[in-house]
Amino acid sequence: MLQENQDEYFMMEAILEAKKAELAGEVPIGAIIVLNGEIIARAHNLRESNQSAVAHAELLAIEKACEKIGSWRLEGAKLYVTLEPCPMCTGAIILARIQKVIFGASDPKAGCCGTLMNLLQDSRFNHQCEVVSGLKAEECGQLLSQFFSEIRKRKKEIKKKNTLI
Repeated sequence: MLQENQDEYFMMEAILEAKKAELAGEVPIGAIIVLNGEIIARAHNLRESNQSAVAHAELLAIEKACEKIGSWRLEGAKLYVTLEPCPMCTGAIILARIQKVIFGASDPKAGCCGTLMNLLQDSRFNHQCEVVSGLKAEECGQLLSQFFSEIRKRKKEIKKKNTLI
């Protein structure tokens, strides 16, 4: 399989994880970790379900991948994620020694893989990582836009109901 097709396949797997998050009422973000062409971990956002600020898809996937291979070093691994990682997640990516991050939608409010800053390629850290942005960006962005649009719609309806009472 060509690398481009492989990247698209794995991003679609991350999108499936994001859809699981959405079904659970979570912000639809999904992550997949691949090592030697095989998915070794998959996760989606669980912040609301777990009431945990650190239950981001990337962190959960990193934790599962480390458990799977029996090491905190994920050298040679690739992380596919539907939204550009935040500062917390990029820190974990650096510390886990992930080789490459491929993300879908950019995050203008918290993205640290090139949007606000690029922590993953900062030479001051002891590890840098290759970054590919914008893979399936429209599809990943649409998931997030629809999710937040629905939330705003529900809030308006609740507000409207409360004013009628």
